[in-house]
Amino acid sequence: MSAETQGEGPVLVEADGPVVLITLNRPEARNAVNATVSAAVGSALETLASDARLRVGIVTGSGATFCAGADLTELAAGRPVTALGHPEWGFAGLVRHVIDKPLIAAVNGPALGGGTELTLACDLAIAAEHATFGLPEVTRGLVAAADGLLRLHRHIPAKIAAHAVLTGDPLDAATALRWGLVNAVVPAAEVRSRALALAHRIAANAPIAVRASKRIMRQTAHFGSDWSEDMWQMNEAEVKAVRGSRDAREGAVAFGQKRTPTWQDR
Repeated sequence: MSAETQGEGPVLVEADGPVVLITLNRPEARNAVNATVSAAVGSALETLASDARLRVGIVTGSGATFCAGADLTELAAGRPVTALGHPEWGFAGLVRHVIDKPLIAAVNGPALGGGTELTLACDLAIAAEHATFGLPEVTRGLVAAADGLLRLHRHIPAKIAAHAVLTGDPLDAATALRWGLVNAVVPAAEVRSRALALAHRIAANAPIAVRASKRIMRQTAHFGSDWSEDMWQMNEAEVKAVRGSRDAREGAVAFGQKRTPTWQDR
């Protein structure tokens, strides 16, 4: 697969066909997040959201660590680690950044504190065998403020999440896989290639249907029950829009003709 790299510095952005690979590039700081990182990641996600040629995003880290969380030297100095002018994006420009296109976390190493929270904010995750996940904030007199306390118990059983949050004990990759925090655990050398393969598999599907599917799953959290009439109305509105699209017609025609569909994203 050929890739085009845009820029250098604390975040690398690479286009691989319809996939954008966003790499935290501060290995000397274990890819800790500062305001510059947050701004660059947030901007890359804005490009992913607005560029019709891009369909899936991957977030990973350079070196041996995925992300060690917030840059504590910045916090100690009283400086923010969020993107200036974009508080709505949240930590790392990602955890509150709502986009309809799928995001994959390619967890190439330890993901503690904010690193775990980045993983939680992504739709799918591929982890290296030596990766670890944890929210150690209580051991430092803090709380996991980015999204850990809001999302971890939605991804894994509540009591497993409570143990991780209240003790600060990390989960190894095998445990994360067993409880469904990640989709696959692979050798470290394969994390990027496996994430790209998954991204391209998703990108091969009808983009309008993929985006609608993610929106529907995300919006169900706003309703108290799957018997809610409002939730069913939201579902039916999304489904109706997809069924009326050119891509839906193309999918049916291509199936009948036994050929690969040509999606128009309309």
